[in-house]
Amino acid sequence: MSSHASDEARVIPLRPVPAKPEEPAPKEPLWRDVVGDVLRRERLAQERTLKDVADAARISMPYLSELERGRKEASSEVLAAAAHALGLGLADLLALAHGRLARPAQPVRSRPLTSQPLRSGSRTAPRRTEARSRLGDIRLAA
Repeated sequence: MSSHASDEARVIPLRPVPAKPEEPAPKEPLWRDVVGDVLRRERLAQERTLKDVADAARISMPYLSELERGRKEASSEVLAAAAHALGLGLADLLALAHGRLARPAQPVRSRPLTSQPLRSGSRTAPRRTEARSRLGDIRLAA
């Protein structure tokens, strides 16, 4: 008597397989991305260079660049120094970052600074009036 039974194992799923795939929840931005974006936008609004702000904050230019790009997590002391170099208090920086987080429908880095796209290779800063109007009520007099 020969048996023709299959050598394949029977698999019983432990969790039910969903009938249709669910939409993934929108990904929340990282704090370092939000803070870096605020630092860069404020620096560009003031038409200042990385070197100028880094020197005023007494941090290295490459480190400030990495902060702005969201590559490094900064200590509260470094954030305060960068904020003060931009004429902001630490509370102002955090309020601006909070404002960015409170608008989850807009991605952190996708909105351009000006309504006009920059030419490739251009390093032109946005016009001061456009950037200031965006920061509006939160900005404190220095």
